[in-house]
Amino acid sequence: MNKQQVFARETLATATHLVLPENTNTLGNLMGGQLLNWMDVISAISAHRHCRRIVVTAAVNNVSFQHPIKLGDIVTIEAKVSRSFNSSMEVYMEVFVEHAQTGERKRCNEANYTFVAVDQIGSAIPVPELVPETEEEKRRYDGALRRRQLKLILAGKMKPDEATELKALFVEPKAFQ
Repeated sequence: MNKQQVFARETLATATHLVLPENTNTLGNLMGGQLLNWMDVISAISAHRHCRRIVVTAAVNNVSFQHPIKLGDIVTIEAKVSRSFNSSMEVYMEVFVEHAQTGERKRCNEANYTFVAVDQIGSAIPVPELVPETEEEKRRYDGALRRRQLKLILAGKMKPDEATELKALFVEPKAFQ
């Protein structure tokens, strides 16, 4: 097992894009597929910064489109590894839109992507442990394990009674003795 550690802050990757006509649909909104592509690229850079190896997208776990992004808007995507496992890493992203004329900036999307580190022949390889420092990083770190357990249960790769973190959400704590 790889004993190396990486701080979450070291995995931060940021990208900024101007929404151009070729990026929009007939309503003048950024096409969702274009945003997913931008998110895939910047989250791959974040995962790469964590392990310094080739990474491949394993899953687009959760994408929430909360507000439309318009032609001419400036889009900033911030990605950071939220947790690493044996060979995989969950990357959390926030998407911000800045109105070009007013400068108003608001959070409009978020997502979790999963990446796997691979060697030159495509076999999964171990990744360093992630060390969260801030309260937000620790919250995302804890949540990543619950999301992973849920995915494994739904895929039939884990029995529900083995998902200790998920069970803890639904079981009343024992009284102090």
